[in-house]
Amino acid sequence: MSWPEGYGKRILTEVDSTLDEAARIAPDLAGPEWILALKQTKGRGRRGRDWKDPKGNFAATLVLRPQGDPVRAALRSFVAALAVYDAVEAVTGRSEKLSLKWPNDVLLNGGKLAGILLESSGSQGGVDHLFIGIGVNLLETPMKEWLEPQAVWPVSVHGETGVQISPEQFLDALAAAYARYEQQFQTFGFEPIRTAWLDRAARVGEVITARTAKEEWEGTLETVDGEGNLVLNTAKGRVSIAAADIFF
Repeated sequence: MSWPEGYGKRILTEVDSTLDEAARIAPDLAGPEWILALKQTKGRGRRGRDWKDPKGNFAATLVLRPQGDPVRAALRSFVAALAVYDAVEAVTGRSEKLSLKWPNDVLLNGGKLAGILLESSGSQGGVDHLFIGIGVNLLETPMKEWLEPQAVWPVSVHGETGVQISPEQFLDALAAAYARYEQQFQTFGFEPIRTAWLDRAARVGEVITARTAKEEWEGTLETVDGEGNLVLNTAKGRVSIAAADIFF
């Protein structure tokens, strides 16, 4: 696949975290840049949790200088999820067992294949740089003892499909897919991204549980709204949730 015009690429043999590396180099970048690490020593996921990526798996961060406010910048979580979905489809030739789990996971055969984490830097309430961290189990899955309680069981591309692909090859597919969706997002806004994401979403119309450190809701997953919030129909009425962990 051809590399998208205007995007930089750097491949590191080893780094603490591609997210940390992104923050270090961002001030010196002239445009968007992909950073791929063949080995991370301090990878992390949401809420500061460790992200384990055994050898052969994918760990990368895209650095952007987004336009708009923090809410709009955060919607790129959905852009990235669609890009990962398309990249997996491209390298495996199949999509029937893929789905997207709000807010930031990609599932394959119901297991967690990939996670996405957004971080940013800026001042005065603005976003100067956005860092989109993406981890994909290409070859192996984390060991059971690394998982948090009730977490979706991890799966890998190789384990579920038999396809073996290198991180470098996957990056080419992902970067091309991301560039297409980013252009769509910039041109037409969030609505077509939201529609495409919902078409691939897991458990729409089914009862799920959304949990934060302080609250828990159980209800039917109705939709994702125009700001990326999860909308549940609960026994107490409709609720809109900006951030939570989701359990099936």
